Formats: sequence, C-alpha cells, structure tokens
Amino acid sequence: MSRIGKKPVPILDKVEVSLNGRQVTVKGPIGTLEFTHHPLMTVKVDADANQVVVERPDDSRQCRALHGLTRAIINNMVQGVVTPYEKRLEVVGVGYQAQMRGKDLALQVGFANTITLPIPEGVTCELPSATLIVLKSSDKHKVGQFAANIRSVRPPEPYKGKGIRYAGEHIRRKAGKAFAK
Repeated sequence: MSRIGKKPVPILDKVEVSLNGRQVTVKGPIGTLEFTHHPLMTVKVDADANQVVVERPDDSRQCRALHGLTRAIINNMVQGVVTPYEKRLEVVGVGYQAQMRGKDLALQVGFANTITLPIPEGVTCELPSATLIVLKSSDKHKVGQFAANIRSVRPPEPYKGKGIRYAGEHIRRKAGKAFAK
C-alpha cells in the first residue's frame, strides 16, 4: 500500500483546485498550475473537507507507483502557488561569474565563450552577487530542472572545487598527484 498516495492533499487558504476530465488546475495568489494525471488514477476534489483525494484501481506495481507520484505532484502544486520554491546556486572559481542579459542568464565559467541560457517561463532569476544565483518559481519541476541545467554547464570538479554547485552542497575533494604518496 502506498503510504504517500493514501494521504489526502489539504487545500490551503486562498487556493482553488478544479478538475476538468484528467486536467487538474490549481490557482493561488502566486499563479496557476496545470497537470494532466495518468488515466489509471482517479482524482477527486472534496470541497466540504477541503482536500484532494487520489485513488487507484488495483495494487499492481505500476498503479502503486503512479498513486504516490500523482499525489505528490498535486501536493507540490498546492504548496507552490502559496509559497514559491527556491533553488540557490553558487559559482565558484577565479573569474567565474553570472550575469543577466535581458531574459537570458550569461555564465562565464572558464570556457572561451560565454554560455547563455534562456530563463524558462514562470521562473524568476535573481543575482544578489556575481557568484550567487537564486531561482524562484511556483512550479517545483521547472525550478529544479533549470537549476540542474545551470549546474550541468560546469559541474564542480573534485580537485579544486571549481564550478557551479547548489548552495550548501558538499563536494568531495581528492588529494591529487603530489599528495598521493
């Protein structure tokens, strides 16, 4: 039995959840999110109890997996339209920096050219300093995917620790040739 899928999703204040066939729409003070759930799952909005319930047809492996996944996605949508999700990235290295160029993020991370990434719709990007990137969005998937795309431009390397890392991420360091003996 899926423990996550069995829990109903509480609908927070100032949030509206509506169903149109398989389309789940969540409206809140920050924005509107939409999600089309799998045809095997059944989603019901209980307006009296102020919650969303996800049900599955049987206990097959696929249905159990989809049950928890569907419930978690709807819960993330309800939470996201009230308080936005945030990811912080640090740019570490001599001369490494990030800049905003219109609606694009420009990264100078040791390559001959500047890497330019377009910021997805619904994601806000702030640069408090040249070495700190703050991403915010009501959609957890969008902000996480864009943060992963930024990090993949120059992942942190284990010898000097240079690259783009998540704030608070621990990079396992290696000794190198000189200290191996």
